[in-house]
Amino acid sequence: MERYLAIIRHKPAQYLLITSFPARIAYGMISLSIFFKVQQTTGSIAIAGLATGVNGVAGATTAGLRGALIDRFGMKIPLRFFAPGYAILILLFSTGDSKVTLVLFAFILGFSSPPINLSVRPLWTVTVPKDQVRTAYAIDTAVLNSVGVFGPILATTISLNSTPDRALQLCSALIIIGGLSLSFTPQLRKWVPEKKNAGDLAVWRTPAMQLMMLEGVFIGLGWGAFDIAVPAFATIENVPQRIGIIFAVMAAGNVIGGLLAGSISKKTSSLKAFRRIYGFWFLLSLPLALTNPDWSIMLVTASMSLMSGALQVFYFEISEAVRPKGSAVAALGWLWTVEGTFASLGAALGGFISEHYSPRYVLALTTCCVGIGYLVVRAGSGLLKEADRVPTDEEDEAALESNLDINK
Repeated sequence: MERYLAIIRHKPAQYLLITSFPARIAYGMISLSIFFKVQQTTGSIAIAGLATGVNGVAGATTAGLRGALIDRFGMKIPLRFFAPGYAILILLFSTGDSKVTLVLFAFILGFSSPPINLSVRPLWTVTVPKDQVRTAYAIDTAVLNSVGVFGPILATTISLNSTPDRALQLCSALIIIGGLSLSFTPQLRKWVPEKKNAGDLAVWRTPAMQLMMLEGVFIGLGWGAFDIAVPAFATIENVPQRIGIIFAVMAAGNVIGGLLAGSISKKTSSLKAFRRIYGFWFLLSLPLALTNPDWSIMLVTASMSLMSGALQVFYFEISEAVRPKGSAVAALGWLWTVEGTFASLGAALGGFISEHYSPRYVLALTTCCVGIGYLVVRAGSGLLKEADRVPTDEEDEAALESNLDINK
């Protein structure tokens, strides 16, 4: 506890936590705010899923480029350019009143998503002493996951009790406050991107990274569909107030699962733990399509999120072990490009299936995708052999850094 308090009392650490917090809340709110805006304006769950999907596609396809941009040029210019632009586009989106306008603006909005978490992640190494870096990552991970609890609840509460426009306006304000404040942190002048070795393969040409991207295709598709199935199911059953609670339960499970994984991460091979937990994740997902938007889906998703939270820890240890040198930010950015793109396609597909057939088919799709992802990892384990060992302290720190990128 004393180590945590030492960081919290450290003024540069306080500044980094405070400046990044508003934008992270906005990221936790934006998807559901878009969903409710489109659904309430058009009366169509399918169009709401499409808008959420194209927004995610636009953001995902440029995530790798933003990561590469930071690795090469630093953070200041991307933050100062993208944060105001994103905030303005959110406000423009909130004024939309037709299907075409809303979907088009949701698509454009995704391209301007500022790299908040991609920027915060490396700054801890120049904010606290080296022996406090891991503790600082733990604090920041807790903050990041907490917004995963409160962001969806806040977006749902404002959208249902007031209007989605109010939720979007709050997102805009939080993004510009957080993004610009972060761009003026003194740490930005101290951070130097990792240098790349001549002759190293590009991220997308490395066999191990290609395997992780293939796994990301199915996980992205399945979870993108799930993210729309939950609000669609609750809306169809006339219990939309439960949407935020369901996502909050998942976020809390992710926090607990990550903490549990952290307690054993130094005692087992990253790859072995990842495969074992992945198998349990699939087994726990089997009843998903039989649930309702009540305690049953909360129970199943809570158990699944314990596994997915633990998987995040070992996933980023694996990616850190197999990525090319000089791609500390870009590697995860490209992984997110693949996973996020297919998550967006899953969201659009999930909205259509939910409206015209049943959300249960979408939940079944999620289970199938988790199963296929597990088979991909099992079949391609040989390509990930660099991660089939207990990570060193330095690799463990780098993996904890990467864990902060989960919300862009």
